[in-house]
Amino acid sequence: MKCPVVTMMNISKSFNNEIALKDFTLSVEDGEFLTLLGPSGCGKTTVLRLIGGFEECDNGEIHIDGHPSIGVPPENRAVNTVFQSYTLFPHMDVYDNIAFGLRIAGKSNTEVADAVEQALELVRMQNARHKMPKELSGGQQQRIAIARAIVNKPRVLLLDEPLSALDYRLRKQMQKELKELQRTLGITFILVTHDQEEAFTMSDRVVVMDHGRIAQVGTPRAIYEEPANLYVAGFVGEINILDGVIIGRKESNYIAEVEGVSVLVKSTHKFNDGASIHLLLRPEDFRVEVMRDLEESPVLAEKFAKALLKGTVERTYYKGATYDVDITLDDGKRILVTEFFDEDSESLYFNKGDKVAVGWFEGWEVVLPHEG
Repeated sequence: MKCPVVTMMNISKSFNNEIALKDFTLSVEDGEFLTLLGPSGCGKTTVLRLIGGFEECDNGEIHIDGHPSIGVPPENRAVNTVFQSYTLFPHMDVYDNIAFGLRIAGKSNTEVADAVEQALELVRMQNARHKMPKELSGGQQQRIAIARAIVNKPRVLLLDEPLSALDYRLRKQMQKELKELQRTLGITFILVTHDQEEAFTMSDRVVVMDHGRIAQVGTPRAIYEEPANLYVAGFVGEINILDGVIIGRKESNYIAEVEGVSVLVKSTHKFNDGASIHLLLRPEDFRVEVMRDLEESPVLAEKFAKALLKGTVERTYYKGATYDVDITLDDGKRILVTEFFDEDSESLYFNKGDKVAVGWFEGWEVVLPHEG
């Protein structure tokens, strides 16, 4: 079994009496792509700066590659950082930017040349070796910043929102390239971002942070499909939150009254009768049919016999392959449903004012204790 390459144990950190991290504990595996995900001010960049040696923790221990790092300056850690602003030396060309750290380390000219060429090849920038930073696009500057960070083969590469300054298309392209580069190098990447899609695209594991604490750690799929609480559920995508009460049990499942109807639900949590719950469903989890179609088609009605809730379409939003549907349930609750667009049809299936029946696939719901 591999040993963690980074271990943070009971870390606390404050700035001007404002708590940034409290009792923070995290292990990062060797060769893992891990992302710290959360809004501004949640402490994710502080974690990165503590690992990189740019800040010292108030309490706790940090081990990098099995060695205590408290008091060890950044240049003596087996860690390199790619900053949001890239921080390339404007007076040096690309080659010298990448070679700078190697020369400081006392490498020979031959070792420097070989390492720089290898780094340029990895980021596919061989033709830019003699260009100045101002001659490069944002995406090219980002590639050179990464090349400079990996040229001396660190054990851990820290990335502080390195794609935030790029336009959408280039950011999507660089997400794939970063993940492929990490696989090629086999070193540990720790990324900081507030972008859920970016985190899910590249990461082996995601750490969702909330006010200096870890709200949940898991694979992107686990974070999305099995959120630990309402904060995580709401931060990593659209979510519908229905309120309910446990009214009984049926074998290993619960019977709950949700928005005025009785439903059978599954949960990993333990509930007593009368317990208040949240029932969570992603927009794509719902099945929706127009009531007039159910009334006119006994076959469809039988197929949709598990329809639970009824409501009215308020608005539709065309999004290409899918479209979103705002629905107000008969009890006044608003929900969002995502439907796939039928390209053979000239119009959307659901229209404003349609009376609809809403259900979902059994077991797709997430049931959590009510948070008040």
